[in-house]
Amino acid sequence: MRPETEGILVAVEGLVVRYGATVALDAIDLTVSEREIVTLIGPNGSGKTSLIRAVLGLVRPNAGTVRLRPSLRIGYVPQSLHIDQTMPLTVRRFLMLAGAGGDGIDRALAEVGAGAVIDRPLQRISGGEFKRTLLARALLREPDLLVLDEPTAGVDVLGQGEFYRLLMRLRDRRRCGVLLVSHDLNLVMAATDQVLCLNRHVCCRGRPEQVTADPAFRSLFGLDAALSLARYEHHHDHVHTDDGVVALSHSTRHG
Repeated sequence: MRPETEGILVAVEGLVVRYGATVALDAIDLTVSEREIVTLIGPNGSGKTSLIRAVLGLVRPNAGTVRLRPSLRIGYVPQSLHIDQTMPLTVRRFLMLAGAGGDGIDRALAEVGAGAVIDRPLQRISGGEFKRTLLARALLREPDLLVLDEPTAGVDVLGQGEFYRLLMRLRDRRRCGVLLVSHDLNLVMAATDQVLCLNRHVCCRGRPEQVTADPAFRSLFGLDAALSLARYEHHHDHVHTDDGVVALSHSTRHG
């Protein structure tokens, strides 16, 4: 990438993706920078997963470009992963299949708060524990960018909130970027820096408080959702210093 784009991990410009005659994405622009959480929202079929897959190189664009910072390391957490219920596979063995050694596995599970499940069969851990295990697997790559597709699907409300707080801590600690898809609007607004609202094209974008006030957002999600989220005020209570230290600035307020 050019010098003026220093700090940018992903730059998507004019992206068009078609499946036969169906346009999944039309003229999409997107950037994700270091230590930034960017969230994709939109109705079902709006192209969110297609955009994720294009960033991962799993979908070939019909037009436009996807540029990644050279040598970018990506950790991916899929929306779901099918595990054969008859396979005798522990969490430790599952993570070893990702090519990691014992110490790395212990550290990754501890970092996501799932150290206690390391020797349990995958079939006997909860949905929230499985999501944390998938996140630990992504962290084994020492990623510059975490990409997550509906990371809290199948997780209860309390678990969802804690998962998003965990993502914020990982972003701060590892100084990585985060790109995620989510339907958890209230939680997203509390845990993201930039929001991209999709419906095959970009309907609106910006900081959470900007997006919730946009007529396009209200059109997609309804007035009730907009009024509910309008009671939320998003304020960062910290800043990121050059050495990665998180310093308090002003308090976060919730309406």
